Amino acid sequence: MSQQPSTDNAPVCRTDEEWRERLSPEQFAVCRCSATERAFTGRFWNHKEAGTYTCVACGAALFSSKTKYDSGSGWPSYREPVSKDAVTEHVDESHGMRRVEIKCARCDSHLGHVFPDGPPPTGLRYCINSASLEFVPDA
Repeated sequence: MSQQPSTDNAPVCRTDEEWRERLSPEQFAVCRCSATERAFTGRFWNHKEAGTYTCVACGAALFSSKTKYDSGSGWPSYREPVSKDAVTEHVDESHGMRRVEIKCARCDSHLGHVFPDGPPPTGLRYCINSASLEFVPDA
């Protein structure tokens, strides 16, 4: 997608029916139902281009390619979001685990999880589903 990241910070609220019209079935399952794509299958897990990763649902800027790294996990991984206000964190105790779920702060779409096993300087690994992302290359 070649559009620029959204600079509008207004919350985006839609019904499930409206989300289904805007998102592919896989994007809907990940973003609205907290599904997870299989490792090493998403279009961005091994993506190396310079630019900004945005929310597929609302276009909000989420992650910079400058903070992306190969975690070996099979999902796109980042050291930090573009700003502390870009994502929200939620305790996720599903599947018999305790994890920290990451959602888009603008539209509440599920993105993935953050783990405390990343590289310096943050020590964090934002493990994100490709299906929840779009990419805007640097000009």
